[in-house]
Amino acid sequence: MSCAAEVIITGQDSEPLSALGEFGLIAALSAWLPPGPRTLVGIGDDAAVLATPDGRVVATTDFLLEDGHFRRDWSSAADVGHKAAARSLADLAAMGAAPTALLVALAAPPDLPVGWARELAAGLAAECDRAGASVVGGDTARAPRVLLAVTGLGDLAGRKPVLRSGAAPGDVVAVAGPLGHSAAGLALLTAGLPDDPLVKGHLRPAPPYDAGPEAADLGATAMIDISDGLLADLGHVADASGVLIDLASAALAPGERLLTAARAVRGSGRDAFSPARTRTAPSPGGASSPDAAQALRWVLTGGEDHSLAATFPPGVRLPARWKVIGTVLAGAGRSGHGVVVNGQPWTEPPGWDHFAQDLA
Repeated sequence: MSCAAEVIITGQDSEPLSALGEFGLIAALSAWLPPGPRTLVGIGDDAAVLATPDGRVVATTDFLLEDGHFRRDWSSAADVGHKAAARSLADLAAMGAAPTALLVALAAPPDLPVGWARELAAGLAAECDRAGASVVGGDTARAPRVLLAVTGLGDLAGRKPVLRSGAAPGDVVAVAGPLGHSAAGLALLTAGLPDDPLVKGHLRPAPPYDAGPEAADLGATAMIDISDGLLADLGHVADASGVLIDLASAALAPGERLLTAARAVRGSGRDAFSPARTRTAPSPGGASSPDAAQALRWVLTGGEDHSLAATFPPGVRLPARWKVIGTVLAGAGRSGHGVVVNGQPWTEPPGWDHFAQDLA
């Protein structure tokens, strides 16, 4: 976001971005996004300059697409800012790094209100603050719909990065953060039930960023954030590590909040998660009712909670927020079934795939 510092912010919240102009928008974003403690040169030059005490930089990139990852009639601009930041910040935490900075490229329609951009910046800044990071630059462009491309940067503070490839037979599998909340929130929104508290889990996921470095310090052998679904993402770990992961459905039993949401969605008659399949398919993991089966699907395949899943050597004492949900066994990764539930293969789609033909 390069700009001349003397540009005056003249746009009012109700005015379109076209009234503010590209460089006025950049100047406004600079004012709305405070620098962090590691920012040596922030917004205003051709590139930012950051302090890197570790000497290594962990980097990741994510898209957030209007009508793909969010809808403006469901999400406030602040919601979008929180979600856009969380996606990249969680990836950094999953490597065992402390998030330090984001680069945010924003493309938007020229008639987008200035106030929407201001609120977006506030959401980005607030989520960064929660993680100990800041927005240090980016770019702007015109597009028919809102698109954000977010690059996250992190610091390992002397730790080894925690990869997907280190899980070993005998390790335990544990998760920090909620599972299934975002998927339940999306289903509730689709069903016209926006007032359920679980909706916030979809609009503003809140990953436990500090759990990533904590896991690294505890000796985590592999780690990943849950973006596409627990089964899908642990499948990446199993594949990279050449192991089999066996999850215990009892440890993943949905709580009453998810069961209530499943009942509400089914009762609405607008179930986005295929009510016909829920009524007729065998209950996964031994679930005792269609609602329990649907809630367990959210837990296992929902994605976008951006919680952290990690494997740890046996005998490691884990803090209370890390819940053991399974074990690592000798196996052949994706050459067979990389992840099983109670020793049985999962026969439904394991999570989200952007390019799959059938996402039902």
